[in-house]
Amino acid sequence: MQSVSLGIWINAGSRDEDRSENGISHFIEHMSFKGTRSRSSLQIAKDLDAIGGQSNAFTGKENTCFHGRVLGKHFEFFANILSDISLNSTFESNDMELERQVILKEIGMMEDMPDDNIHVLFSRLFWANHPIGMPILGTGETVPSIGRDNIQKYINKYYVPERLLVVASGNVDHQSMVSLFEPFFESSSSGDALDSDRDTPPCANTGISIHFKDLEQVHICLGGEAPSHASEKRFVCAILNTIIGGNMSSRLFQEIRENRGLAYSIYSFLSLYIDAGIFGIYVATDHNKVNSVLETIQTEIMKIRQGELSEADLFAAKEYLTGGIYLASESVDGRMMRIAKNEIIFGKYVSYEELVSRLETVTINDVIEAARDIFRENQISLVTLGPFKEEDLDRDNLRFN
Repeated sequence: MQSVSLGIWINAGSRDEDRSENGISHFIEHMSFKGTRSRSSLQIAKDLDAIGGQSNAFTGKENTCFHGRVLGKHFEFFANILSDISLNSTFESNDMELERQVILKEIGMMEDMPDDNIHVLFSRLFWANHPIGMPILGTGETVPSIGRDNIQKYINKYYVPERLLVVASGNVDHQSMVSLFEPFFESSSSGDALDSDRDTPPCANTGISIHFKDLEQVHICLGGEAPSHASEKRFVCAILNTIIGGNMSSRLFQEIRENRGLAYSIYSFLSLYIDAGIFGIYVATDHNKVNSVLETIQTEIMKIRQGELSEADLFAAKEYLTGGIYLASESVDGRMMRIAKNEIIFGKYVSYEELVSRLETVTINDVIEAARDIFRENQISLVTLGPFKEEDLDRDNLRFN
């Protein structure tokens, strides 16, 4: 490879926040590009442009990552920039106030996009009693109250060696990388404390939440509890997800969109965390077709629960997932992300071959059992957003027994 992908990961995200400071992880990510002790925001941009670098950052429920990709010959300079951004931001008051307004606009933009907002509302309902259910961006109530002291306290607690991981993939040598990064991080001090709600696994909260809004369509999200990212059952769930709504030949896509024309967008998804997970289904449809869509979803899931699954279905799902695994391996960014997540979750490297071999061991009975475990009576949550009222909902379509 000519390029190298670099990521500096902090093992902390929105689930580690206090409810009163929800959004602080995301705020720190934004502020990190606003200036450091040695570079202004303009200088950061100029330095990156001068080497043709691509850089970005993201905040998740459990991690924050500063990452980018450059040509191998620029790796040392880029490593200096990215380390500076992630460790030495100054958080100037004027910059904070400007960026606060940007984040509030980002929250408003998300709320104007119902296909995004529905997932935030669903997570808030499903994990109602745990910080993992809080929105990553924060809210219009919490973001205005986050101050410099709050940020510094959070950084002292979480931006520490015990939670930092430096990962690279591509045109890079391991030992040279270790030698390069030692000076950047040698001044880092241990955290004030490492305890957080990671010690308290989230428990699913089942229920129904109807959000009426004057939209063109009703956006629907429903689902049940899935195994965690560290569970061996994740392989079974990946196959079940593929069969139910993971691609264009999936049962829900074919039945709801192709055969009945009930929706344009329909898919299932897995949101897996270190100690919990969601198996969800998203669909958008006309207000007078909501119950028909829910009935169709119920019917297709019940077919799998009752054993309507063939070896051909299983083989096709495995091939689809195997193809995705190996195609992703040809991306330096994809490799970097995967190495980091394996280190954070498992503390080791997991080869592509091992993943595929584990997928191959999944049986039809495993998939049927997973469908029965996830979609159970009184264990399904539903959220709708759009022109639909609770009294119009046919609750029989949410029964799986």
